[in-house]
Parts: sequence; C-alpha cells; structure tokens
Amino acid sequence: MLGDLLNRNVKWSEQKHADEPGYFARLATRQSPEFFWIGCSDSRVPANVVAGLDPGEVFVHRNIANVIHSSDMNMLSALEFAVEALNIREIIICGHYGCGGVQAATEDLQRGLTDHWLEPIRRLARAYAVDLAQTENAEARRDRLAELNVVEGVRRVAETPIIQRAWRNNYDLRIHGLVYGLKNGLLRDLDCTVGPGHFQKESDQ
Repeated sequence: MLGDLLNRNVKWSEQKHADEPGYFARLATRQSPEFFWIGCSDSRVPANVVAGLDPGEVFVHRNIANVIHSSDMNMLSALEFAVEALNIREIIICGHYGCGGVQAATEDLQRGLTDHWLEPIRRLARAYAVDLAQTENAEARRDRLAELNVVEGVRRVAETPIIQRAWRNNYDLRIHGLVYGLKNGLLRDLDCTVGPGHFQKESDQ
C-alpha cells in the first residue's frame, strides 16, 4: 500500500510539473496562505479539497470533531504562528455533518482518552438539551450539535489571548464558522463570524 501511495505521488508531481512548470520551485520559496483552517480529522473533509484551494493557500490544524480546547498547545501554537508569523487574517472553524466524534460524544460508551477530548461537546449537548430535543431524529440532533460545536469553537478562538492581542493591535482579523455536508459536498456559512468589533464590544462592558 505504501508503494502505491508513492507511485501516486510521482504521477501527481509529474502531472503538476507538466501543467505548471516551476510550480514547486515557486511554492518552496515561501508560504503565504490566506486562511487558517481548524477542522475535523475526518479523512473525508480535507481542507484544500473541499474549499477548492491549492497547496500554499490554506494553513491547517485538525483534530477529532474540531474541538477547541483552551489548553490545547498544538492548536494554540498553530494559531499563534498563523496570526503572528503568516499574517493570516481569515480564520475558519469547520465542522461537518455526520461527524463520528459528535456521535461518540452523544453515546454512553467508554472510549478512554477520546472521552476526555469530547467532553466540551457533551457540555454543549447538556446546555442545549431542550433545543436539541425538538429536532426530528437522532441524526438531525447530532448534525445540530455539530453546528453548535462550530459556533462554540468560534467563540473560544475569539477569546484566546492570541486573538485578543491581535485585535488590540488593530489587526483586521475575522473568525468564521462553517459546516460541511458529506452528502452534497457543500460548505455552509453558520453566520457566526466575529471580528475586531466583537473585541471592542466585550472590552466596553
């Protein structure tokens, strides 16, 4: 299987060279992505592919169920590098319908470390239990919970010292929440974008 993967890589590289001579030489000199994408590790939701972007156009961090933990040094380091080194001003939190992590968070099964990781989703499920109960079936409830997890992720990223510092320094930086549909291949804007004005409102209170 590894050999097949390496052969695919050779064919891809050769085709890229043929279609766009000098592509790799140009890409190797620097990276200047426009977006920082925080998404789910699910193999069906690769950021470049679903967003129609080429290598070099999006800086990516992924984890199970795109959960934002305030103590996740991996995510925070990537966020800091994106904002302060790459000067990215568009951050996307992207979840997806049919998320196995969200489903696992709603089941009464023991999964070890995964249970600790998914605890924020369980807290959301408890906080929105009344609203979620009004959805028509279990799949719809999980999909709604996936949306709520994205909205919560936007809020939690906005509250990090990294983003607060950027806004204090007048960086025109925005955080968006999207959800991807596995059944139709479309990204949906959850209309939960926050920007510098959000920081101003919070600081004035």
